[in-house]
Amino acid sequence: MDQPTSLFAPHPNLSDEVNRHIIQSEIEGGVFLEDLPSATVLEIQTRNHCYTAVMLGENLAMLSGHPEFCPEPVMVCITGSTWGGSMLRRRYVGRGMHLEFFHPLYSTPILTSTIQEIRERPARVTQPEIPALIQ
Repeated sequence: MDQPTSLFAPHPNLSDEVNRHIIQSEIEGGVFLEDLPSATVLEIQTRNHCYTAVMLGENLAMLSGHPEFCPEPVMVCITGSTWGGSMLRRRYVGRGMHLEFFHPLYSTPILTSTIQEIRERPARVTQPEIPALIQ
């Protein structure tokens, strides 16, 4: 009988530290943005804030939840997640990592505190107004 292959095989061209980070992100979990349909609502709880991201397609989102950068929803480009250094896991939001996004009013990317939890929330659907019956 064949042995099962390892799900988290280290890449031979990457350093041990990078391989450890990648494996750790697989264990802790996260979401690839390209797997999400438009209008998916993510709640991203970091150490310091709780963000709401309404996905618009690709890596664009209406993001809110930070008192300075996005107290109200603003369209941002989510580049991915990092471990705090220069290595970016593109279009991925991962627990134990920092969300990185570009805001239209800032020239450098914004990095959040460590992501603690990621949840999908149901999208808010507004009820159409029902006209009053005239007798």
